[in-house]
Amino acid sequence: MTETIARAETLDTELDGKKLASALAQTWKTERGLWGALTTVDHKIIGRRYIVSAFVFLLLGGVLALLMRLQLAQPEARVLGPDRFNQVFTMHGANMMFLFAVPVMEAMGVYLVPLMVGTRNIAFPRLNAFSYWIFLAGGLLLWISFALDMGPDVGWFAYVPLSGPQYAPGKRADIWAQMITFTELAALAVAVEIVVTVFKQRAPGMSLDRIPLFVWSMLVTSFVVIMAMPAIMVASTSLILDRLVGTHFFNPAEGGDVLLWQHLFWFFGHPEVYIIFLPAVGMVSTLIATFARRPVFGYLALVMALIATGILAFGLWVHHMFVTGLPRLGESFFTASSMAIAIPAGIQIFCWIATLWDGRPVFKTPLLFVIGFIVTFVIGGLTGVMVASVPFDTQVHDTYFVVAHFHYVLIGGAVFPLLGAVYYWFPKFTGRMMSEHRGRWAFWLIFIGFHLTFFPMHILGLEGMPRRIYTYQPDLPWHGLNLFVSASALILAAGFLIFFIDAIISARSGNPAGDNPWDAPTLEWATSSPPPAYNFAHIPVVGSANPLWDQPGSLNVASGLHSDRREIVITTITIAEPQARESSPQNSIWPLLTAIATSIMLIWSIFSPWAVVWGSIPVAITLIGWFWPSGTPEDEA
Repeated sequence: MTETIARAETLDTELDGKKLASALAQTWKTERGLWGALTTVDHKIIGRRYIVSAFVFLLLGGVLALLMRLQLAQPEARVLGPDRFNQVFTMHGANMMFLFAVPVMEAMGVYLVPLMVGTRNIAFPRLNAFSYWIFLAGGLLLWISFALDMGPDVGWFAYVPLSGPQYAPGKRADIWAQMITFTELAALAVAVEIVVTVFKQRAPGMSLDRIPLFVWSMLVTSFVVIMAMPAIMVASTSLILDRLVGTHFFNPAEGGDVLLWQHLFWFFGHPEVYIIFLPAVGMVSTLIATFARRPVFGYLALVMALIATGILAFGLWVHHMFVTGLPRLGESFFTASSMAIAIPAGIQIFCWIATLWDGRPVFKTPLLFVIGFIVTFVIGGLTGVMVASVPFDTQVHDTYFVVAHFHYVLIGGAVFPLLGAVYYWFPKFTGRMMSEHRGRWAFWLIFIGFHLTFFPMHILGLEGMPRRIYTYQPDLPWHGLNLFVSASALILAAGFLIFFIDAIISARSGNPAGDNPWDAPTLEWATSSPPPAYNFAHIPVVGSANPLWDQPGSLNVASGLHSDRREIVITTITIAEPQARESSPQNSIWPLLTAIATSIMLIWSIFSPWAVVWGSIPVAITLIGWFWPSGTPEDEA
């Protein structure tokens, strides 16, 4: 059965399958060569770039981590001096949080959300292209400055007054602050795109109770980004103004407040943990349903848990500040909220276990990473409840116990699901399967190496080893465990090396995957692998939360879109009833030019505040070019 949205002169209903595919491929194509690469607005190409770039930054951050472990393996080692060590641990944290963890999760959304909701491109595709170029510029700024011995050395959190003008001369702290501007601008742009895509571009029939759980997780994440990111942008901008213009936001002698920085930073910083964690939860729900061979247990409970986590994330930030002398009554409220957020996490874990228990699990590599996630995250969650207690946190604050805790939460709660998701969606990205044999080797080395590396850090913290030290005395009782941790880190690194090798080999010569190699239930598998430029020849009509299982054979489709110009279907927010056809922008060079102009202005402003005045002129020119009417609806969008 076919549902018709509209009628016009040249519609998809007037062409047979091959002619329609040919016409749509011509309409939605990205030109070959350098010009096409620089002008494309295809969400799949941009999503792949985001993912590859983020994993490159992961590799670089991992090298820094190994350097730190080599330095700490022996007391009074001389692998890194104190200044370089400060740069390395700052670069490691800033790189992993701002250039890998948040971007890679949003990148998965950029690629997958339009496919999973059954549309032909993401909302605001030119903004999407701009966001990638800005993200890349921020990453290059950070790493080039590090190569020039100008890398930030104030910690990934840049606490004042240590990052202020009195204690951090030079430009290192300014580079950190502007890198924040780059990456958060990119994150905000992607968040807006995903919210609009999910609310207004879902396939007809995909009501709110039929949205895939990964899409729900990206929607909640995007709202958290929109509400949290402005806080860190305000904080970093205020720091730059203190350093370059002479304001006193964080100078107590002139009426400022150093704790204001911590409040602003952690109001963003703790939701950022859930910006990383929530997409991982959606990945886990998706993978468990597919490999348990049954719909996920407790769909509504999982959606409510996602929303509750996103809301509660904004009530936890003070538990990073328990030793700053805040009123005890106030701290008690944040202790309560820090423990309360374990409730939605527990609901999700029980729903996943019930799904596996009642299903017929197929233990492929993606599911192994999911199980590794559950085990690791439970440990990280338990230590999280421990540090939520003010007396305990007072004792272990700024020790390696906290280092162990947040690596259990971030790697266990995000990287394990991410690696499983890469193995799962790799056929969709490339049309080829990753190796099951190499995948199992990668999983076991990463899983064992991770626990051998980070679990002993709890003990080091309880023995009093402070974090952020570059060496220690031989008479302290930390030598044996530090050597063990550093050796175990090599096992973890070997696992990631196998993963990267597997991805590279499989992308070039892996076994052909077919359209739906996992027999998965969601819409991204209803098109070819990899998808064509236009995603779907006909927009699918959805009748359930698992359309490929509940509507076997062929899906119902909606027709009536033009095949000779870029169009998408706009639907209602609640029940996804078709409302209109909307033009989708053509490829354009203006997002790249705008990103270049913006990057020049932001980098220039590190050295002169006048850059904001003069640098805004080329930014304005490129924006005028971006939005200048060219006579076609597609180019005016």
